[in-house]
Amino acid sequence: MRQEFFILTKEQLQEEIQDGLKAQLIEFAKNFQPKEPNEYLTRQEVVDMLQITFGTLNNWCKNGKLKPLGIGSRIYFLRSEVEKSLKPITL
Repeated sequence: MRQEFFILTKEQLQEEIQDGLKAQLIEFAKNFQPKEPNEYLTRQEVVDMLQITFGTLNNWCKNGKLKPLGIGSRIYFLRSEVEKSLKPITL
């Protein structure tokens, strides 16, 4: 078994390390997707946003079209989920 040794100066070693880090950061940046903060809407905000009644909102929740979230007696909806529930209509 033959081993090869490379002699590098301090500057060359620093440059090799920097090049390796740059390559890793570039690869990381390609796949990095910043997470959007969740925006929660109240029942009133969803009703206003979609221009519907509270009855319609309740029916959509019962039918599983919208997924309400709750804490205590408060009910919220994720804006992203409300927007995802909208489907294109073909005429």
